[in-house]
Amino acid sequence: MTETAADSNLTDPRPADTALENRVRAALLATGEPFEIIACDPALADTADFCAAYGYSPDQSANTIVAIGKSDPPVFVACIVLATTRLDVNGLVRRRLQVRKASFAPADETAAITGMRIGGVTAFALPPTLPIWVDSEVTRRERLILGGGSRSIKILCPPRTLLAMPNAIVVDGLANPVVADR
Repeated sequence: MTETAADSNLTDPRPADTALENRVRAALLATGEPFEIIACDPALADTADFCAAYGYSPDQSANTIVAIGKSDPPVFVACIVLATTRLDVNGLVRRRLQVRKASFAPADETAAITGMRIGGVTAFALPPTLPIWVDSEVTRRERLILGGGSRSIKILCPPRTLLAMPNAIVVDGLANPVVADR
């Protein structure tokens, strides 16, 4: 299903449709940019499984990862990186957050902050106070597959849809290529 800001009906008769998915759709529509909702078997929501099952390239898939800067109080950021890269949490993220230590937020904290489970986390419908950092490599793709807020849907959109989020900024060098084991 392809939706745009011109679409005003946010309801979907699918029984699996949730309030979270509706909030994600509303956030997508608010960007005024194109997007498509892709139904997904929740058991296949993890990036590698989704790509293998649905024929998408990991090179066009992006993950939204919540990082925590360990300070008092802790600070959080949502980072969007290609599935073929690894978030530089101990380098660039830590320095940008201006903390001594940073790490990937645990799944329970990610859920508490975003209302989303790992495998479905998306930049759309995040709390407005949570910064969104987008790795510059993400912006070089024609289209992206992103989490859809739940493990039942994914979002296919051009990077400009993601960058239309009011708290999204592009960050150079946010992620590093994954080096294959030798």
